[in-house]
Amino acid sequence: MLIKQGQQHLFADWPDSGVDDVKKMNFFSQVERLDANYPGGLEAYIQNAKALLADSKAGRNPFAGYIPTVPDGEHLTFGEKNFLEYEEIGVKEAWKTAFVLVAGGLGERLGYNGIKIALSSESTTGRCFLHLYIKSILALQRASIEGNEGAKNTCRIPLVIMTSEDTHAKTQQLLIENNYFGMLSYQVVLLKQEKVACFQDNEARLALDPSDKYIIQTKPHGHGDVHTLLFQSGLLSIWEKKGIEWVLFFQDTNGLLFKAIPAALGVSAQKNLDVNSLAVPRKAKEAIGGICRLTHENGTRMVINVEYNQLDPLLRATGHLDGDVNDASGFSPYPGNINQLIIKLGPYMEELARTNGAIKEFVNPKYKDASKMEFKSSTRLECMMQDYPRTLGASANVGFTVMDAWLAYSPVKNNPEDAAKVPKGNPPHSATSGEMAIYRANSLILRHAGVEVEGPKMETFNGQEVEVWPRIVWSPEWGVTYSTLKSKLLGTCSVSQKSTLVLDGKDIVLDDVNVNGTLVVSAVEDAKVKLHSWRVENSGWVIESVNHKDTNFPEEVRLRGFTIKRLDQEVINIEEAGNFELRQKL
Repeated sequence: MLIKQGQQHLFADWPDSGVDDVKKMNFFSQVERLDANYPGGLEAYIQNAKALLADSKAGRNPFAGYIPTVPDGEHLTFGEKNFLEYEEIGVKEAWKTAFVLVAGGLGERLGYNGIKIALSSESTTGRCFLHLYIKSILALQRASIEGNEGAKNTCRIPLVIMTSEDTHAKTQQLLIENNYFGMLSYQVVLLKQEKVACFQDNEARLALDPSDKYIIQTKPHGHGDVHTLLFQSGLLSIWEKKGIEWVLFFQDTNGLLFKAIPAALGVSAQKNLDVNSLAVPRKAKEAIGGICRLTHENGTRMVINVEYNQLDPLLRATGHLDGDVNDASGFSPYPGNINQLIIKLGPYMEELARTNGAIKEFVNPKYKDASKMEFKSSTRLECMMQDYPRTLGASANVGFTVMDAWLAYSPVKNNPEDAAKVPKGNPPHSATSGEMAIYRANSLILRHAGVEVEGPKMETFNGQEVEVWPRIVWSPEWGVTYSTLKSKLLGTCSVSQKSTLVLDGKDIVLDDVNVNGTLVVSAVEDAKVKLHSWRVENSGWVIESVNHKDTNFPEEVRLRGFTIKRLDQEVINIEEAGNFELRQKL
């Protein structure tokens, strides 16, 4: 097969039989793995590469013949009537939803040595991203059962985590050491992504490892592999039999996402969408892909993400002389894709069966010279999770849901040096901004619920100027939806800018509570706690700047550029079941 595909060079330096035979056998073992892990096998992979590399050399535009227009979508404003209605519908759908976390990458770009889902989402509780995600899913699971007569009491929402060779063992270890953060072990399935072969030139000749002629060089194929892995795993059929109707895909370090998921899920259910992309308002030419409807001159059409560096040229080439520009709203009419997808299970299974689980690929070679024959370094085919809709038929119901970025999107992906270089006014998407975004979102949500929350002050950490709001954090079960959260806030409550408020428990009610310092309230699952007329006045927890190069501090602290110094706090910790009505003695 290899020779038939023009790969004779792989054997050019092989010695005669009897020399290095074990290494030769290992070579073919690797070939077998590469063949088994790709839809259609290694032969199909090489053929696809030849076609894509030929297009690359010829400079063919993948969107030639397509006209971009703005697709139909739902725009939600937090707290408004339609947001609340969709949120209520979404909670009822949650028990019929499988969650898929794409977590195959290490924190190299972030400057973090561990796996990204083990990084603390914020410093007040120290809960890592995986902890936050699992607790959010469990909170939705509980709320969905409680508020839905059709839900089964034995409902256990499944969670799939796509790992890689780099992250698999560490993810497994993180789950085991933390008792799956409260999930039952069988609820969580890890699917490991394998790498794909690299090519050394535009003739799609496979590249050998420079240090070992018996090893084919490999690189990651991209997060689009999650669709292939789900197809190959057999999980989709199991889910269908259990009544699952939706598959929700999300990424590894966005601490805001679950504030938006219930409403987005409600949109999918209400509008019966085959694919629903969660999106945020996007400034023209901002470095985030835009969601477009592309209609071909032959009548075919699709609604997909178009990368920001392709969108502006595409618009200019199709009659939009100014390209991607902001409209009267101050944003581009093409909303920003944040790679959180909700896909309807039935049509998804049919589509993957048709394509054998394969996702549309692309290639991005770096050529040595204008001949476009040799590469500066080896390349491979790649695929993206959000490109799933590219092969869907025109009848597919594909839409999007736009929510404000402050509520739905603040990923942690850039290291301090790169984040500091981001132009002022644009989000740095760092550990610093990601944590501050959580405090900002929680402060704004409480403000909307009637709490007097003092505004932020501007501070600079790791060269990034950020808004520092009161450090308000709650466990997912306390505020799984806005309506649930609002019902637990009574009277006149306030939080000053210097304050920290941590609420950890399902049934904690604040009635006329004013915080000027630090208040931490925690309660076990069957405890109901109500604080009446409570005043907090203490020195609290203070944010102190840290130089990200100061090795006297842990890596996580250096990434953020600050630490929290706990000077004083008031702690209310309820460790037994029951009803507790607490009034402060003045």
